[in-house]
Amino acid sequence: MLTPRRIEIFKAIVDEYIRTAEPVGSKALQQKYHLPYSSATIRNDMQVLEEMGYLEKTHTSSGRIPSTQGYKFYCENLLSGSGMDRRMEVAIRDAFDAANLNIEEAIHQSCQILSEMTNMTSGAIGPDSSKQRLSHIKLFPLDDRNAVCVFITNTGHTETRTFHFDQAVSVSDIEVCTEILNDRLKDVPLSDLVERMEDIRPQLASVVERHEILFTAFVQAFVRFASENVYFSGKDRMLYQPEFEDIGKLKQLMMMLDDSTVWREIGNSDNAVAVRTSQGTELTWLNDVAIVRSTFRVSDDESGQLMVVGPSRMNYDQVVSMIGYTAKMIEKMYNGGGEKKK
Repeated sequence: MLTPRRIEIFKAIVDEYIRTAEPVGSKALQQKYHLPYSSATIRNDMQVLEEMGYLEKTHTSSGRIPSTQGYKFYCENLLSGSGMDRRMEVAIRDAFDAANLNIEEAIHQSCQILSEMTNMTSGAIGPDSSKQRLSHIKLFPLDDRNAVCVFITNTGHTETRTFHFDQAVSVSDIEVCTEILNDRLKDVPLSDLVERMEDIRPQLASVVERHEILFTAFVQAFVRFASENVYFSGKDRMLYQPEFEDIGKLKQLMMMLDDSTVWREIGNSDNAVAVRTSQGTELTWLNDVAIVRSTFRVSDDESGQLMVVGPSRMNYDQVVSMIGYTAKMIEKMYNGGGEKKK
């Protein structure tokens, strides 16, 4: 059974392994953590913890390391909730206060901050487009081959895309095309935009000279706009984690990061072990990879997730505290409405 002594020993093992990435032995544990128990007692309890599935023995050492089940128990029961120090909190808050960002920029900046502070890969799943409708399109010509397009949804969410045309397109063509799209696509669900563009194609062809160029540009933008918006920062940081010195494991992780369809359903995999903390943060372990996720809401209909992805051996107290705080900063910044507070 899990006695208070065994829990104390188990927590010390997890903390030490997170710090050193080296299997933990009873003697080192006794000395570093000043445990008031004999080495024999600690060894016996480590054996019991292994039999219970919370620890496992490596092939290269007599020491133990936490198992996935052990990490799950640790995150369910032993997180202190104070893993983020004041300097981290101030740095995150100041990064938001110092910039006037749209929601996409805020999400990307959040990922960069989390990646730098955790030295791991961070990511975000942007607001789900399935419930959004197109409200308005604004197209601003830069010159005859480049334009900036702004898409605005019914929730106030905006996306900006830069169009680069293979041939010159007149301002008149741009204005007429934009007018037609605003008339025909208003209130159309984002997921239906590409299909509706095909219906509009004959009308564009009849009044817009460079209709094929503009048609292609908008279709490509709509495909990206309506797709799952998954962004990662700091993928290269995994190269410096000792767990991913194994090329096979690193390749598997990089394939996951490149597959945007994986991430919304990451907790539903048959091989995944998942837990939710009392603060609402979700933790998932899959194939020696740990994913920490926190949901942010920018309107009644729009929400997304911040993620930190790394080896199972991560500082969960710190990561859980940081990702939860950053998600709250996004929500505070947009006041639950997809538009930054003035």
